[in-house]
Formats: sequence, structure tokens, C-alpha cells
Amino acid sequence: MKRFWAIFKKEFRQIRRDPLSLGMLILVPAMLLMLYGYALSFDVKHIRVAVLDEDRTPQSRELLDSLFQNQYFDRALTLARRAEADELLIHARVRAVLIVPRGYAKSLSRGERVGLQVLVDGADATSAATAIGYFDALADRATRKARFDILSRFGASIPVVLPEPRLWFNPELESVKFLVPGLIGLLLMLSAVIATSLSIVREKERETIEQMMVSPIRPEELILGKTLPYVFVGLMTMAIILLLGYYLFGVVIKGSFLLLGMTTLLFLFAALGMGVLISSVTRSQQMAFQIAILSTFLPTLILSGFIFPIKNMPLIIQGMTLIVIPRYFVTALREIMLKDASFQTIAPQLAAMLALGILYNLLAAHKTRKSI
Repeated sequence: MKRFWAIFKKEFRQIRRDPLSLGMLILVPAMLLMLYGYALSFDVKHIRVAVLDEDRTPQSRELLDSLFQNQYFDRALTLARRAEADELLIHARVRAVLIVPRGYAKSLSRGERVGLQVLVDGADATSAATAIGYFDALADRATRKARFDILSRFGASIPVVLPEPRLWFNPELESVKFLVPGLIGLLLMLSAVIATSLSIVREKERETIEQMMVSPIRPEELILGKTLPYVFVGLMTMAIILLLGYYLFGVVIKGSFLLLGMTTLLFLFAALGMGVLISSVTRSQQMAFQIAILSTFLPTLILSGFIFPIKNMPLIIQGMTLIVIPRYFVTALREIMLKDASFQTIAPQLAAMLALGILYNLLAAHKTRKSI
């Protein structure tokens, strides 16, 4: 115990003597949260649309008015002929062109099928697919209204079945509430692994590791003394990020703070173990930093479910995600923060992080034993 406390106090003094590094560990994740939180969004709004109304009837004007009475479409231009559409799309002046054909009103009154031509810029496939979905909803609404008008003229009763969706957990459909837990996992993973990956290798560069080699200190005491100070730093970083998420993006923690704290501690246990493992197998801070970035940033961004759904990945890639610690942390965070999940709900994620933490820390102790 005395040897552990000696390493623990030494590491805390090292952190205190390097305020720049401490500031980077705490402030940089907060700055990146603000940057990514405002920059990243899955919401497709204010799509610039050019309109060509060849029918020029009250019915066609009513259709167009209903299209632009929301935040999803902006009426950018009104065209006089079809030839103008290609030029606008090529130069990206608009994202879509809606053409109402001549005879639109007459076809509606007769109950005939009417084709609205929609030209969409498909260079951005995600935005294009979303825009097409919006136009489909517009067409469906216009179809129901036309049928109602036709049948009501003959006094017929119209059976109508309409879905009444009730959105739980995120009724405003704000993508930031989905993204912030993922950003927390990304930023905390980066800061935790990078900080600890430089701890032991710093001793190697300064040649103070030689003093530890002749001391009676055990590898597990060295690892515990080196990582525990960064647990407090990680918890402080987590608190700052959560406060910023609340005040800047309105992300409210609906679940238990105790469960959130337990989840964060298990995540830090696994992430810091991974950092110490990197530190024990490298000989320079530069190499440790590079490996830490490569093993945390891209896997967290791509393989954690932060942005890309894991279910849509090939099976071999899904298998690779099983060793990505943020996969379980991000899932648990979303369940706690958005759904007020219970311990039983996120127990599989907690168990996975505990198993990975034990694995990485045992490997780190084994590698450290060889070098001490």
C-alpha cells in the first residue's frame, strides 16, 4: 500500500507541475464538444428548391404553398422553362427542382394519376434520400386531400386511417441529443488513453524507470498508482462535458446519476488500462501518442455506433467492434441519458467494459512485469 501511495502522489505531483497538459486534458475535450456539437447534425433542413409551375391553377399554387410552410424546404427560385433546371443543379444553386405538370388540376378533379417531377441533386446521397422522403410525404398528403374533395362532392363518407405517431425519448427529433453521448465517448476515450499512454513511457525517456526496476514495487501497484490520478481527471472532464451539453445543447440526463457514474468508472477502468498497455510496449512519447490516436479516434468514430449503425456493417466488421470499448459506453450513455435505463437494461454493456478492462489491465501488468 505504501508503494502504491508513493506512485500515486508522484503522478499527481507530475500532473500539477504540468498545467498545460492538465488544461489540454480537461479543456480540449470541452472545446471539441462545442465544435462537433454545432458542426455535426443529421437534420436536413432548409433545402433550396426551385419551382416550375406549368399548370398555374389555384390547386397547383395550394400544393406549392403547403410545401414551403415548414423549415425543411426554402423556395429559392421560380423557373420559366424546364431547360433552366439542369443549369441550377449543375452549379448547386438549388438542391432540388419541383415541376408541376400542365393539367395537374384537371387530372386531380377526374381522380386520375398525376406525376410530379422532382429533380434532386444526388451528390450528397443522405440529404437526397431525406429530401425524397419529404417529397413523398407531400405527395401522400396531397393525394388524401384530393380524394376527400372528390368524394365530398358526392356526399360520400370517407373512411380514413391515419397514423398518430408518439415520439418517445426525443420528441423534437434533434440529432444533437443522439450525437452528444457519442461525442462524450469519443472525447473521453481520447483524453484517457492519450494521458495514460504517456505516463510510463515518460519514465522510460527520462530514465527514471531504472529506479523503479531496483525497487520492490510490483507491476499492479505501478499501474494502479499511474492510472488512479487520471480517473479523477476523467471524472472532472466528464462533469464539464455534461454541463456544457446541458447549457449549450439542452441535453438533459433523464436517468440515474449513480448509474451514470458507475458506467463512467467502468469505462475509465478499461480505457486507462488500454493506455497503460500502449505505454508499456512503446519506448517514446511520440510513438505512444501515435498509437493512442490510431487505436482510439478512428475505431471510436467508425466502429462504436457513434455515427454509423453497427447492424448495417458486414459481420466481420461487427465482430471487430466487440473489442472497441466506446461501443458499450456510447450505448449505455444513450440509454441512461435519453431513456432513464435501469441497471438491468445496460448490464450487458457494463459487463463487456469490465471484461475488456480486466483484459487490458492484465496485459499491461504482464508487459510491465517484463520491463521492470
